[in-house]
Amino acid sequence: MKRFSLFFLALLPMACYQPTRECQNFRTGSFRFTAEVEGEEQTTLFTRGEDLEVSEYAGKTDSAGVRWINDCEYILSNLNPRTRAEEKPVHVKILSTTENSYTFEYKLVGTSRTSRGTAIKTD
Repeated sequence: MKRFSLFFLALLPMACYQPTRECQNFRTGSFRFTAEVEGEEQTTLFTRGEDLEVSEYAGKTDSAGVRWINDCEYILSNLNPRTRAEEKPVHVKILSTTENSYTFEYKLVGTSRTSRGTAIKTD
């Protein structure tokens, strides 16, 4: 019984851990996001204002409307979709923050498959 109590006490601090979520610091600004796409590392640069995000990826520039759901979640809607797939909005949820970066989860609205990434603030 004593071992169980010690084990429980050792786990207690981890159960209370909450990641830092200072989302307001990342609502606007310029960012860099790097991900592996088909085995190759790709970088996206983007600048987000209160209601507009402009991104540059693979030599192409896109713009999306930004609609904040709460301090840590927003919806991106492509303003000039070129394909049917680009018409679907993307739901982004900031999971944790550091001084100059945030970890986020994103998915197409209406789907359950999520991906994660980390964006680094560059300005």
